[in-house]
Amino acid sequence: MPRPFRPAALLPRRRRPKRTAGLAILTLVAGLLAAVPAEAAPADQQRQRDFAAAAREFGVPENVLLGVSFLESRWDFNAGTPSTSAGYGPMHLTDLREAGTGTHHDEGGEDPRGDDARQAKLPVTPAPKPPPPGLQTIDEASRLIGQDVATLRTNTTQNIRGGAALLAKYQRETGDWNAAVARYSGAKDAAGAQAFADEVFDTISKGVSRKTDDGQNVTLAATPMSPARTQAEDPKTECPKKVSCLSVPAPYQELPDNDYGNHDKANRPKSQKVEYIIIHDTEGYWDTAMDLVTDPTYVSWHYTIRSSDGQIAQHVPTKDVAWHAGNWYVNAKSVGIEHEGFAAKGTWYTEAMYRTSAKLVGYLARKYDIPLDRAHILGHDNVPGTIPSTIKGMHWDPGPYWDWAHYFDLMGAPLSGFGRPGSPLVTITPDFATNQPAFTGCETAGKPCPARGSGSVVLRSEPNDAAPLLKDIGLRPDGSASTMAVSDIGSRAETGQRYVVAERRNGWTAIWYLGQKGWFRDARTTSPAFGLVVTPKPGLATVPVFGRAYPEPEAYPANVPVQQIIPLPYTFSAGQRYSAGNVLGSEYYSATTFDPANHVVVKGKTRYVQIQFGHRVAFVKADDVRILPAF
Repeated sequence: MPRPFRPAALLPRRRRPKRTAGLAILTLVAGLLAAVPAEAAPADQQRQRDFAAAAREFGVPENVLLGVSFLESRWDFNAGTPSTSAGYGPMHLTDLREAGTGTHHDEGGEDPRGDDARQAKLPVTPAPKPPPPGLQTIDEASRLIGQDVATLRTNTTQNIRGGAALLAKYQRETGDWNAAVARYSGAKDAAGAQAFADEVFDTISKGVSRKTDDGQNVTLAATPMSPARTQAEDPKTECPKKVSCLSVPAPYQELPDNDYGNHDKANRPKSQKVEYIIIHDTEGYWDTAMDLVTDPTYVSWHYTIRSSDGQIAQHVPTKDVAWHAGNWYVNAKSVGIEHEGFAAKGTWYTEAMYRTSAKLVGYLARKYDIPLDRAHILGHDNVPGTIPSTIKGMHWDPGPYWDWAHYFDLMGAPLSGFGRPGSPLVTITPDFATNQPAFTGCETAGKPCPARGSGSVVLRSEPNDAAPLLKDIGLRPDGSASTMAVSDIGSRAETGQRYVVAERRNGWTAIWYLGQKGWFRDARTTSPAFGLVVTPKPGLATVPVFGRAYPEPEAYPANVPVQQIIPLPYTFSAGQRYSAGNVLGSEYYSATTFDPANHVVVKGKTRYVQIQFGHRVAFVKADDVRILPAF
């Protein structure tokens, strides 16, 4: 067994004597004094001072305290609201009692398989398992520093003190800072805990500086560390190096009544190119997700990532097709990654999970030659309904609080900064921290969601803050306007998506969106972009828009039922332009039996162009449109 990792810059500490009542009183006084800001220092450096003070008070190396906090929260306050794993404040002190149990949320009646050739797969989600006991660290922190838990949730100074006290306690009990950091992750397994510690010390080695969501400037100076211990690779998984990756296989087995579950065998990329990576959240905790994906009667996805430490579990080989996106065409050409979290609760995602996920997506993009852009890295909320009747039930995770800009920065593929000023093609790039749309319904229908940063830009029907939102005829066939409900994506553009400018007026910009002009205040909300756009060919008043790129009827062999090419209920009219993504051949993967020998990939002559049509992508036939540079 390798010896415990001891960073070169950290000296071993002797075990402290047991605290006395007098020392506890002194600690309480020191905590109260730490909350008083120094008059001479700038107000935007208060958090930096809080970290330094807490490190001195509890004997924690300051760079370790900063590194742990960064990997949990990026030093953000998040308005005192919980993360997806019930953590509060810069130190991510967990309080499940306050955050709630996060029972599995039903996002709608989506068939995750999305294949018309088979009966709709509408799985019944069982009651979730209780969340792990590690999601209640705030109680111990409260006891250690003599502050009530409500204060630790809402006061960043005391939150940092509480986290420092916990780290110091863990170090006294283990005698090693690496072990203390690993324990702080809350991971139940050694591999996940060690992966978290490795990432913390790697962050310390590289250093980082940023402004937090509440305007605090914090710096972690780079300090060379001894090489982190790499994780043992599981030969049954497909994962990048230096992450912890478990094999938790999804079953492939026969079921009664000629059924089977819970995915399909394939031979990608030889049989079909993998075009997309789909980002999901679980709407449940890790243990519940593990139970569901190993149930042969349920559905499947390729990977799950844990919130507390970034642990990865692989379930389905990437050569095979999982049932996750609600659109069979997309399923057949994608890899699905679930993230432990709750889009419906308005919670925030941990840095540990963002970082591990970014490494995994980068690895998969290199393996399958997938461009790192928002035409190929899609949220589940960007996947189109297959036909008009399925649009309303499509899921909308990971939701408006997923930080796409930060995610792509971690992949080394920033979403902004490319394009000629004044370009008619723009990328949506709001400032995540300060862009805070007033969404409703995160916990209770109609009630305001927490005020927090978002990558979503709300669109209006006129250049007026009081104007109604746009109409999504697929979501609301009655023609009523979209709403500010957190689940309503009918009038919402997302960070990284590209749209064509339709008009600019008095500080407002309109983009083409679902056949309408969608207006927003363009105060550093977009960046100019390079790329291609599509518009109907001359002589065509409108062109049909599709949710899948299926072949023409003549392409199907006699033993494969023809899949209908049914347009979605939207209008793409002459004069409108939309950002072009992939140019794709038409394909349908026929896989309706347990025996893979009967599976067939049908390829047609019809070609399609993927477009950014609304919040979701869509497809148009290449013969119906002109593809033009965005000048």
